[in-house]
Amino acid sequence: MNIYVGNLSYRMNDKELEEVFTKFGAVKSAKVIMDRETGKSKGFGFIEMEDSAAGTKAIEALNGNENEGRTLRVNEAQPRAEKPRRQF
Repeated sequence: MNIYVGNLSYRMNDKELEEVFTKFGAVKSAKVIMDRETGKSKGFGFIEMEDSAAGTKAIEALNGNENEGRTLRVNEAQPRAEKPRRQF
């Protein structure tokens, strides 16, 4: 199960994000999204859980909870919408 995590602390890294979710089950991957230009966190990331039941439990437990002074937004990740290519 893929999970979107929004409103992360800008200091959080992949390992710290993974640690938050390992309490609920096995984590396949944890990725904090970084800005290409600055190398700084964009304040959101994605978690891939081994088990859907563990993912659902993590979403229910963490959504709306505070982490490092920020209220997390946690929900099932949606596939990226196709955007038309920009023409110059």
